[in-house]
Amino acid sequence: MKTAIVTGASSGLGSEFVRQLSGQEQLDEIWVIARREERLRALQGQVKTRLRCIPLDLTECDSFRVLGEMLEREQPDVRVLVNAAGFGKIGSFRDISAADCDNMIDLNCRAAVDMTQLVLPYMKKGARILEICSTSAFQPFPYLNIYAATKAFLYRYSRALRVELFAEGIRVTAVCPYWIKDTEFIGTARKTKDSAYIRHFPLASKSKNVVRRALADSRLGLAVSTPGPVCLVHRIAAKWIPAELMMGIWTVIRRI
Repeated sequence: MKTAIVTGASSGLGSEFVRQLSGQEQLDEIWVIARREERLRALQGQVKTRLRCIPLDLTECDSFRVLGEMLEREQPDVRVLVNAAGFGKIGSFRDISAADCDNMIDLNCRAAVDMTQLVLPYMKKGARILEICSTSAFQPFPYLNIYAATKAFLYRYSRALRVELFAEGIRVTAVCPYWIKDTEFIGTARKTKDSAYIRHFPLASKSKNVVRRALADSRLGLAVSTPGPVCLVHRIAAKWIPAELMMGIWTVIRRI
């Protein structure tokens, strides 16, 4: 049974990946994973492919035991894995709770790695993995520091895993978008004691465009997808400009 698995599928990029995978890929089923079951079930009316709704909280280790048992029982042929679950918080280190810090690390890093490790035995030549990173992976970001650090971790993990899986014909793409205006990410990120450190989000992308480009880049087998002009320029600049200077530029931009 040809299957795709998408985490964070209840909203934002995750749900958009489900919609576009359904329209573009020859799949028998898409496994959609997120905490909000009603959101997952509502997706079925928006796609033609059969969905298997799996309401799990990926910050809880027991969720992976449940999923592992399902994979062993069903033995799916996983053609695409999209790790889209994640969240960020804007603010000074004083403004972000220890619980939020831990949950960002758990969801953005540990859960993505655990999911990848769990699913890989059910993937074979021609399968694709999309790890949803961020343009923030390319440099340190004051007042978005933990989120950016988690995405840098996921970016480096994706790049190295790609090399390890090259001989097996499984392609790994690190997807590194800029701000996206039509998801819940910005709203969630600003729910801190003081989110005024980042005032505006100019030139933000749209989820449909980001997902369309990310899927196209993964089919091409690209190591990194920068789905938009801002993240492409950022990726290039970060290779040549020292991190200290990049953070200085960021200090100016975030006040605009």
